Amino acid sequence: MKAALQNYQTRMRRVLDHIDRHLDDDLDLDTVSGVAAFSKFHFHRQFTATFGLSVHRYVQLARMKRASHQLAYMDALDVTEIAMDAGYDAPDAFARAFRQRFGQSPSSFRKSPDWEPWLAAFGPLDNARNKLMQIIFTAADVTIRDVTPTPVAIMEHRGSPETLPATIQRFIAWRRAAGLHPRTSPTFNVWHSERRPVPPAEYRMDLCVGTGQLIEANGEEIKAGEIPGGRCAVLRVVGYADNLEPAALFLYREWLPASGEEARDFPIYCQRLSFFPEVPEHETVAELFLPLK
Repeated sequence: MKAALQNYQTRMRRVLDHIDRHLDDDLDLDTVSGVAAFSKFHFHRQFTATFGLSVHRYVQLARMKRASHQLAYMDALDVTEIAMDAGYDAPDAFARAFRQRFGQSPSSFRKSPDWEPWLAAFGPLDNARNKLMQIIFTAADVTIRDVTPTPVAIMEHRGSPETLPATIQRFIAWRRAAGLHPRTSPTFNVWHSERRPVPPAEYRMDLCVGTGQLIEANGEEIKAGEIPGGRCAVLRVVGYADNLEPAALFLYREWLPASGEEARDFPIYCQRLSFFPEVPEHETVAELFLPLK
């Protein structure tokens, strides 16, 4: 019974992976059910029963999530191009669907996103992925690395995690104006609190970009700091790197007690090596660093 369930889950996981890898392709029922090797006459009900939303709805949400990220973070793409990538034949059809889902037009969202309805809209998508897309980490996935110190510019986020996307948008705009492109200037997140602290207002995270140059704040609250050097346990996470809490819990709960190591007096942090939507979500890469004595 257990082996049969695992096989079923593997086939369903393969479907989600295929959809996320082929958002620009024709994802009709014949194609998607064939990936899972299930009968197309039953697959739509199986998918809905497993994930809580239909195949069509999942594809819509995945495409709309990419479109909303492109609007918020990629100024070089125009709305028509984003609409076509999202599977709409015309910008006005995309605008209607976007407004219905988020309460804003695409152009309004690009200028000043309202992130609260955005977060609510993608709850079903995140829930579907979390059911079967959990990564199982082992001690073999962790390496110990000697890290060199990195001077950084820091934008602090203080407040509920739900307001973090607005800080990220400001951070991206600031570093773009400062000429600190991710391909040449490394990106770090430093966590000073849990992912979901109580109360949420106590959430604290630093958005950092590696630079040794003199920092021009350009109206933002930017300060200089450093990612310290020293020994670190490093865990590489590939795909769906928005939520690194499971990886952090693995390091603290399983790897650290078994390793005989002790954590150093600096918060856990990550380096973002690739970013959605510049790459598909399943190709995003982050490395989690646990500083050691």
